Amino acid sequence: MSTEGSDRDYIQSIERGFAVLLAFDAERVNPNLAELAAATGLSRPAVRRILLTLQRLGYVKGNGGRWSLTPRVLSIGQHYSASHSIIETAQPHLLALAEQTQESASLAALDGTEVVYIARVPVRRIMSINVSIGTRVPAHATSMGRVLLAWAPDQVIDAAIGSGLRSFTDRTVTDPDEFRRVLRQVRADGWSIVAEELEEGLLSVSAPVRDQSGRVVAALASSTSSGRSDVGRLRTEVVPALLRAAERISGQLGHSGGERDGFY
Repeated sequence: MSTEGSDRDYIQSIERGFAVLLAFDAERVNPNLAELAAATGLSRPAVRRILLTLQRLGYVKGNGGRWSLTPRVLSIGQHYSASHSIIETAQPHLLALAEQTQESASLAALDGTEVVYIARVPVRRIMSINVSIGTRVPAHATSMGRVLLAWAPDQVIDAAIGSGLRSFTDRTVTDPDEFRRVLRQVRADGWSIVAEELEEGLLSVSAPVRDQSGRVVAALASSTSSGRSDVGRLRTEVVPALLRAAERISGQLGHSGGERDGFY
């Protein structure tokens, strides 16, 4: 029986509630009603009712016509971490990788056409954006995204390409045929290196993490800058350490290493 449901099962009020919660960001830390209505495309009366409901549930608070999130929203992410053993399993390996490479180590999962950071050990700030748990970046321009897409079903790859391969630098791969070729190469290699496609000076390398069934469930990554390393050094010095860490995490998740796609 399908668990996706039909339009009859779709509860629009829940969608609108999350739209209001997600409208709070670095640019709208304490928005008013009009700002939230503009950000979500909902009417002011609808936003007001949602805010009052969220306030009663303890997720937002109002003060002088402006609204802010409460610490209770953090519990949503905490529940995700608690229900996904991969994060707890990966954490010591992230720490070891960061210590060995002296660079930031991250674990990410695919959500639609974006990559979401689910665990991270920062060493230096190497991106203009503040990367933390829950940060989202485009899959097509990141090594993590390419690893996750390389082993994804065709329809997921088609959706990523269909959404538009946006250019972030003059190095970003934006041609669909070239992007598919890149994914085939990632699958053959068993890892991905992306150099300055998301942001000038940003280099990253990723490898797949598999579960007991052999399915790629996350991407393990190490990130640095062009001022401290280069693609050649990443390939010879970081890739072996990254692959070992990814294999260890996969092994603890029950993966036996039977697949021979890439390095598995």
